[in-house]
Amino acid sequence: MNKVILMGRLTRDPEVRYSQGATPTAVARFSVAVDRRFKRDGEPDADFFNCTCFGKQGEFVEKYLRKGTKVVLSGRIQNDNYTNKDGQQVYSVRIMVDEIEFAESKNAAGNGDGGYSNNGSNYGNNNYGGNRSQAAPSGAGDGFMNIPDGIDEELPFN
Repeated sequence: MNKVILMGRLTRDPEVRYSQGATPTAVARFSVAVDRRFKRDGEPDADFFNCTCFGKQGEFVEKYLRKGTKVVLSGRIQNDNYTNKDGQQVYSVRIMVDEIEFAESKNAAGNGDGGYSNNGSNYGNNNYGGNRSQAAPSGAGDGFMNIPDGIDEELPFN
């Protein structure tokens, strides 16, 4: 079985390209820094992993992720070996990402938007089809929003 789960921060903005052909596919490449659980003197505090994802996951990465965004991802490890221009074999691995999602809220990211934005959509602003003129309640500072009293009848579930 080849399965890896990582949680860390992007070390740079993702590089996204699209394949050639009738149906272009997004190919996103990025690097994630994962803090080491136990640190010894003289050793690095983090490990860095090169990651690649395709299709819808690649489009998600392009649209929402930026340097510093904390993510959790799962995928598989794949050899990424090659021969350099001096004829020497270079050994490395790449994480082929199957799933990726945010690991912290916008507020917890510290820079205000966490590397992603709402872009005017109704996602996350408490407009479930009820009274759209009602403003969304302000956050409690911990990444969760306060639900005002009397909103139970507007929620799509009970």
